[in-house]
Amino acid sequence: MLDIQALYKSFGDAEVLKNINLKVGEGEMVFLIGPSGSGKSTLLRCCNRLEEPTSGAIWMDNTNLLAGDTDINRMRQRIGMVFQGFNLYPHMTAEQNVMLALRRVQGKSEAEAREIARRELDRMGLAERFGHYPSQLSGGQQQRVAIARSLALGPRVMLMDEPTSALDPELVGGVLEAMREMKAAGMTMLVVSHEMRFAREAADRVAFMQAGEIVEYGTPAELLAREGGRARAFLGGEH
Repeated sequence: MLDIQALYKSFGDAEVLKNINLKVGEGEMVFLIGPSGSGKSTLLRCCNRLEEPTSGAIWMDNTNLLAGDTDINRMRQRIGMVFQGFNLYPHMTAEQNVMLALRRVQGKSEAEAREIARRELDRMGLAERFGHYPSQLSGGQQQRVAIARSLALGPRVMLMDEPTSALDPELVGGVLEAMREMKAAGMTMLVVSHEMRFAREAADRVAFMQAGEIVEYGTPAELLAREGGRARAFLGGEH
């Protein structure tokens, strides 16, 4: 589904991604873990060209996202993105926030956009919150609105950058449950997160990044069994 090949990214003289090679199969949940500053979020943002890679290739559904003739705006509709900040419009209700891209990007009618928005909000457990503004929602509910907004466009892949880091601990569980349900429904996900217990339970594979490189890679069980591994220290903790 997603195939990253020999990817490099530099900011000036600083090389922040170095020869990244990573495949995410259809329906898989792959976690990117590692210390702060290791390049995890930059890698995620390169996958939909919010950051422009310096060189390499990123293939999705037989399309190289970095090719000059690729319609990246069309491809971005197939790549959902969820940030640690919810990025909701404060003057719009939950329903209106989800409807917006459906109307403007995909040209849906108001009735069709509303039907899709309500379906995805209901899927996120927010059936009673259609008409609520972000200020009337908890952080966890706001993040689930943001996830519903991405899912409404019908993406093939979801990129999730620290989706729970801005939440109070008691609100994290609802977002993680939503991610479990997305995985159970067959969504392909590449996730940057410090929720190591969740990674051990739910991830198909884990990539440990350090200084811009993937230095360890495997299933959670494989990495936990690797004596002296950095990933084992991360996955074994209650981060």
